[in-house]
Amino acid sequence: MKRIIFLGSLALATIFSGCYSFSGISIDPEVRTYYVAQFKNNATNAIPGIDIIFTEGLKEKIRVESRLVYDELNPDIEFRGSIVDFRVTSEAPQPGEVVAINRLTINTSIEYINNRNSEKGWKQNFPFFFDFGSDTDLNSIQDEAVQIISDQINEDVFNKAFTDW
Repeated sequence: MKRIIFLGSLALATIFSGCYSFSGISIDPEVRTYYVAQFKNNATNAIPGIDIIFTEGLKEKIRVESRLVYDELNPDIEFRGSIVDFRVTSEAPQPGEVVAINRLTINTSIEYINNRNSEKGWKQNFPFFFDFGSDTDLNSIQDEAVQIISDQINEDVFNKAFTDW
C-alpha cells in the first residue's frame, strides 16, 4: 500500500512539474546569442571602475540565468548601457535640521537591441538607490552599496528584456 501511494505521488509530481515555470523567462527560441557592450561612465563623481562592475554584472546575470551564449561578433541581442547619474542626497531630516539618512542613487540608461526583430528593441533608464546612516562615511560602504545597486538594476534590465513585466 505504501508503495502504491509513493508511486502515485511520484507520478503526480512528475506530471505537474512541467506545468509551471518559476523563472518566468520568455526568450524567443531563435535568439541564441547576446552581447553586452562596455558601459560608459557619463556620471560626474562616479567611482572609477563602476562601468566595469555594471557591464560584468549584466553579462554574468544573462550567462547564469538564461540559455544564451555570449557572442561579440554577431549577437542576436545586444545591451548598451551608460551610468548617467551617481549622487548622494540627504533624506529623512530629523528635528533640528539633522539628517538621519543619506541616499546613494545610481541611474543607468540601457539600450536593448534585438537584431532578429528590431521592433522589440527599447531604451530605458533604470535607477536604484542605497540608504545609509548619516553617521556613516560613504567610502566605508561604497563597494557594498554599488554592488547592491548594480545587482538590482541588472535584475530590472533582465526582467525587462526577458519577461513580460
